[in-house]
Amino acid sequence: MQSPLFGYNEQQTQDRYSLQNSQMLRVVLEGHDDILARKGTMVAYQGLVEFDAEYQNSSQHRARAHTGEGLSLMRCHGQGTVYLANLGQHVHVVDVDQDGLTVDSSYVLAMDSGLHHEVIAVDSQYGISGSGKYQLNITGRGKVALMTSGMPLMMQVTPDKYVNCDADAIVAWSTGLRVQMQAQTHSSGVWRRRGNTGEGWELSFMGNGFALVQPSELLPPQNAVIGQGLRAQYGMGQQGVHAQNQGNVWS
Repeated sequence: MQSPLFGYNEQQTQDRYSLQNSQMLRVVLEGHDDILARKGTMVAYQGLVEFDAEYQNSSQHRARAHTGEGLSLMRCHGQGTVYLANLGQHVHVVDVDQDGLTVDSSYVLAMDSGLHHEVIAVDSQYGISGSGKYQLNITGRGKVALMTSGMPLMMQVTPDKYVNCDADAIVAWSTGLRVQMQAQTHSSGVWRRRGNTGEGWELSFMGNGFALVQPSELLPPQNAVIGQGLRAQYGMGQQGVHAQNQGNVWS
């Protein structure tokens, strides 16, 4: 049998984490180095590999119930090779060091089992649904595989050059950065995001580090709960953006 499909062969490498293509990750297991992967992302494997649901302690359960942020993981262990992918998203391998990595849990594909992860809150006094208020903080030394919708942009942040990112497009950033959530709506007519521009909430990053942005936005946070009633949900009225956010910064 002949076909151009036979050109998509396995990419041989000595690296533990390697990309077979931009949308599929290959991880080599040697019996002593488990990985944690998002449930349901194994597309193939070779060798003697086992998959078990990862235990979540009571604090992790409480954090996920309260914030909606968290990871449903499976532990991959044994000797062999595992291939991971999720909905054709682009995969990127990141080395986590002492600086730490903060990421939306929706974009985590896999990580070394020795890394620690916990839910943290972005600096804001309001809970804004869909705007990325709660994130996952990953610390330790090891590798994390992230997913993006399309090829991302890595933006450097320095003390004299801060970066603003759409809260629905940001994927990850250096944990050491200072972060503020802000709204750039300048009129009371905010039934549409930022008037008629289509833009909404932003995260502002300051300090030394990086911010990773994908070329895709999630649905706008139209269910922002910052008051009571339908008008407040859309940022209007006494409990809405016009009255509560005169400086256009949530801090």
